[in-house]
Amino acid sequence: MSIDKRFIVNLQGKEFVTYEGLLDTAHQKGLTGIETQMVSYDPQEHRAIFRAVAHTKEGSFTGYGDADTTNVNRMISRHIIRMAETRAKARALRDLTNIGMTALEELGEDDSSSKDDSSNIISDVEAKKLEALLSNKNIDKDKVLEYYHVPALKSLTKGKAEHLKNTLNRSKQN
Repeated sequence: MSIDKRFIVNLQGKEFVTYEGLLDTAHQKGLTGIETQMVSYDPQEHRAIFRAVAHTKEGSFTGYGDADTTNVNRMISRHIIRMAETRAKARALRDLTNIGMTALEELGEDDSSSKDDSSNIISDVEAKKLEALLSNKNIDKDKVLEYYHVPALKSLTKGKAEHLKNTLNRSKQN
């Protein structure tokens, strides 16, 4: 089983998988749950470390993730705890899925400085369509922005926007 190409991001000639892609692939491989636990948090140093365990019927896969102001970009620095947790989950999911590619969310600021590659960001028109879809389904836009770690819908990558659309379209009952 290979990962869907829409979840692959190319930065400076190197491919990275998105967390959404890892989660999608993990579900296809029988993911039954993910547990996380904060290992440590130092508010003075703005540093958090998490442990994540991803479960399948065949076994469990553990990963650790850390985040501090030296390894996240300025937009994420207020969300150290969530980023550490996401990184831990990404590492556990990489083991579960046997995907050796680094997760985009594991990158630090220096590594991801080219993430602003406008060819991978959705257009303003696409962002407005997503906003209308969220409004029609009575979904809080701020919660979506928080979930995807972006300041605005127009900052979503094409892969994240596709994931959001698929998720919204699956919830037809609203």
